[in-house]
Amino acid sequence: MDLQLKGKRVLVTGASKGIGLAVAKAFAEEGAQLTLVARSADALAAAEKQVVEHGGKSVTSHALDLSTNEGREALFKAQPDIDVVVNNAGAIKPGRLADLEMQDWHEGWSLKVFGYIHLCKLYSAAMAKRGSGTIINIIGMGGRAVRPNYICGAAGNAALIGFTNALGAETPASGVRVFGINPSPTLTDRMTTMFRKRAAEELGDEALWEQLIDPKAFPFGRPKHPDEVAALCAMLASPRVEYLSGTVIDIDGGGQWNA
Repeated sequence: MDLQLKGKRVLVTGASKGIGLAVAKAFAEEGAQLTLVARSADALAAAEKQVVEHGGKSVTSHALDLSTNEGREALFKAQPDIDVVVNNAGAIKPGRLADLEMQDWHEGWSLKVFGYIHLCKLYSAAMAKRGSGTIINIIGMGGRAVRPNYICGAAGNAALIGFTNALGAETPASGVRVFGINPSPTLTDRMTTMFRKRAAEELGDEALWEQLIDPKAFPFGRPKHPDEVAALCAMLASPRVEYLSGTVIDIDGGGQWNA
């Protein structure tokens, strides 16, 4: 099926690794024009090379700190004419309420919560004037299946879910779609690094990390792959799925119901 994304101008934040990089590759394979954003210029250069190898014909990048108003406004000034925005930048510190300082809350929310909200404000207004556009917020199951040991992320993600629901209910009147995706734990570099560290400590060899993955702990007997989130993102960004806005889709294999 042709997703009709060829030539679309797609902006992906947090694009240097993990889900963000997988999303950029998926859109590149569909012929989109990519703009990648992350903090590290070196990491972005490596990511840009990978996206080109996956068929990216037009790929640019911006090394910016999206935890600040100035960084977000600089991005919008540099790339105002975007068809699809994928908000993906941000990781919120785990821990219980007693474990976290207020600074942890401010740092986690400045990038992910307020970062998403600000970019939605900037780009949805521009898209509304043009009469078209799509914004996808990659949020997380922490806001749906809440846990006390991820209380900062639970609150932040829940806020973004409500925000996405509300904004996505308003924007179709202007021809703009806003929706979200909630990934459960995904086999990114972050997860494999954690397993490699455990394997080195517990098994004496980090190369044995896959032995530590308990199939019973995951739906379908395995962690989700970033490419699965990326494929869903590209599919739902397609004009073929125009009647979608205000929805936040859980991609967790039904795991929230088995907790």
